Amino acid sequence: MSDYTSEEIEAIQAVVDRVTSYHDGATEPTVTSALREGFDDAGIDVTAEHLEALAAEISEDAGDVSVERVLSA
Repeated sequence: MSDYTSEEIEAIQAVVDRVTSYHDGATEPTVTSALREGFDDAGIDVTAEHLEALAAEISEDAGDVSVERVLSA
């Protein structure tokens, strides 16, 4: 997770929160696409590994997703 600044983590969390609320129950490919679009719009470069981990967490857990926890795993 040290690859990201605190500002980037905050922006990543905002994107994750938005995608989680709009795509609750969506398939992982749909969530991945929405995350990628959100990160592109925010100008944040997230690694493919982190993108996949976040998408999986959103798809598997309809609750709040902690970016810090997912990216530090």
